[in-house]
Amino acid sequence: MEDLAAVSWGSGRIDLFWTAPDRRLMHRSWTAIGGWSADESLGGELAAPVAVTAWAEDQMEVFAVFPDGQLWDRYWDGAAWHPWESLGGELAGQPAASSWGANRIDVFAPGRDGALWHRWWNGTEWVRWQKERV
Repeated sequence: MEDLAAVSWGSGRIDLFWTAPDRRLMHRSWTAIGGWSADESLGGELAAPVAVTAWAEDQMEVFAVFPDGQLWDRYWDGAAWHPWESLGGELAGQPAASSWGANRIDVFAPGRDGALWHRWWNGTEWVRWQKERV
């Protein structure tokens, strides 16, 4: 296993993500009742380690930079994984993600220009990329 990331969206639950040797995203979950699930492939072609965050019970989102330099994401809605979708960008390196409440997700990633870029979900839409001053 390479490039591990983990998140918990509730009591007695852990979700683990990693990069497979062929650069696909892999996932397994652990529950206090059932233990570890079988490994599952979430596909993709990762160019850097992933970031993951949970924004509510049984809701989580995973982010990865692909070889095209764009940020791609998949999310779990409590019933199923949604397909990969591009959030754009001109990125290089590992993203970081966080949520400070229901329907708020922030994601940061280093740009190919050396700057730090930030995008967020405001509960309705993804706000455009903004360059952050650090």
